[in-house]
Formats: sequence, C-alpha cells, structure tokens
Amino acid sequence: MKSPLLSLPGAVAAEGRDEGVAAHYGDLFREQRALADGSGFVDLSHRGVVAVTGDDRLSWLHLLVTQHMTDLAPGRATEALILSANGHIEHALYLVDDGETVWAHVEPGTRDELVAYLESMKFFYRVEVADRTDDIAVVHLPAGSIAEVPEGAVVRETPHGRDLFLPRADLESFAASHGPAAGVLAYEALRVEGHRPRLGFETDHRTIPHEVGLIGSAVHLQKGCYRGQETVARVQNLGKPPRRLVFLHLDGSEVLLPAHGAPVRLAADGEEGRQLGFVTSAVRHYELGPIALALVKRNVPVDAPLLVGNTAAAQETVVEP
Repeated sequence: MKSPLLSLPGAVAAEGRDEGVAAHYGDLFREQRALADGSGFVDLSHRGVVAVTGDDRLSWLHLLVTQHMTDLAPGRATEALILSANGHIEHALYLVDDGETVWAHVEPGTRDELVAYLESMKFFYRVEVADRTDDIAVVHLPAGSIAEVPEGAVVRETPHGRDLFLPRADLESFAASHGPAAGVLAYEALRVEGHRPRLGFETDHRTIPHEVGLIGSAVHLQKGCYRGQETVARVQNLGKPPRRLVFLHLDGSEVLLPAHGAPVRLAADGEEGRQLGFVTSAVRHYELGPIALALVKRNVPVDAPLLVGNTAAAQETVVEP
C-alpha cells in the first residue's frame, strides 16, 4: 500500500520490506538527529494492522502468544510472539488494548497469514479478528516528543516512543501538523543502535526467542501453555541457545554497507575462514558511523575481533553466550 506521504518534498521511496513509505526525505542524518531529539515523526503506514475485539480477547490471546495477556490494562503497551510447535518465531505483534479492542501492528507482508492463523483458533471464544490495514495507519512519534496526539488515535507508548493507530484518511493532515517527517532509514538506524530485533531481519525460519534477546520483552516466563513453550522452557533451563545476537561497529572506511546475510568470521581467520554467523541489519548512524546487528554461533568469544566480508568489526554483546 503506497503512502500518500511519498508526495512530501524530498521523499525517496523505500525498497524491499519497507516498500510503500519513504526511505528518507533528502537528509538521512538530519532525520536521525531529529528523532533522537524527540521531534518529527515516522510514517509506518506500510505495516499491517490487526484488531481483536470481543469479551474474551485477552484470555484468548493469552493462550496463543508468548506474552501474559489476561491482566493487560487499557493503554499499556506490550509485544508478543507466535511460535511454531518447535519454538521458532513466526510472528511478532506490537500490541495495545484500548479497553474494547486489542490493536496490533505487524511486519509488512505478514498480516494475511497472521489473520488466517488467528481465525483458525477462534473455536467457541467470543472474539472477532479484523484486518484493519486498509483504514488504519501506524505512525511513530519518537521518545521525548511533545507533539499532540490527534483525537481518536489509539496510542501505544513505549520507552522508544509512541506508535499511533490513526485513520489512514488523516495521514496527510497529521503530517502537516507534526513535521518534519523522517524516513524509515532513520527509524532503522535508531532501532539497530537500540539492539532491537526485527522479524525477518534478525530472525529466520529457525530463530528462537533466546537467540535475539526477546525473553522478558516479548516472552513471559511465568505463564501457561502456548505453542512452542517447550522449546522456550528447555533453553531457559539449559541456557544454551545455538546462536546469539551481537552489535557490530564496522570499519568506517568501507563505502558500502554489508548486505543482509553477509558472512561473519573471526578476524584472525581472514576472509577464507569458517563462517560463524551473518549480518542481519546494517545502517549508517549519525554519531556511531556504520553499525550492524548480526547472529553468530553461541561459542564465538565475546571479545574476539570479527570480519564481515573484508570489513573489520568490533562486537558488543547483546545476548550473553
């Protein structure tokens, strides 16, 4: 779905997973600084929006997702995963309940499969599931923003900022009163800086929650059964996820950023050494320069210098081995 905000001055369309919104509006680092200072907004209207209504919505979701949902207070933000039977991450949901409806925004391209799964699990529960992407859009206000929230918008407030669910028809009027707009590249740079994993970037078909640091934020360890819980419990008790997420400072002399999937090796082994992981997201940060997230084997030494392609990389621990 193409955002009307692509008509704003300087807008350059994003590609790939973020197609449909602006990558930037002409000045990537200025846009990053604005978000870091708490000004402007990010158009996330390409993300899917799913709504769950009905008296049983919280207790029903509690049975399906990794998060504790039964006591979720209106207005309190949370996030949750849906796992496969083997404990692999299939969906990531960013949630808030407004007292009548649980609103969730999800990765572009995942809403149809998510809605189909939720519909298949309704059984006798008093719930209704609706894909609201066509009429509700998501925009992000950064942490520290004092911008006024439009009347009627549903707010999901987190330490990283506020996600607003607002009528898609109001996007242009919102932009006119809440600028300057920042593109998704600026949003992604701050996400990578904050070590926050993203479905389809830091995850693949075999990722389990422990590998990417989602225990606690998206996985509640003191709740009842859900699909994939056995894997979560086993890894929690044994403490041995096969891979771990790391944060990389990349050599700034390289012109090109490494692509998703670029091999990670020990610097001591050189470019011909054994691959020990891969880059998941790489960005240019306005203060830190080129940085990245990567998944590496659990036993890679936490202080070992790494090599991404032929680019030197220093690692910081995100998930302990």
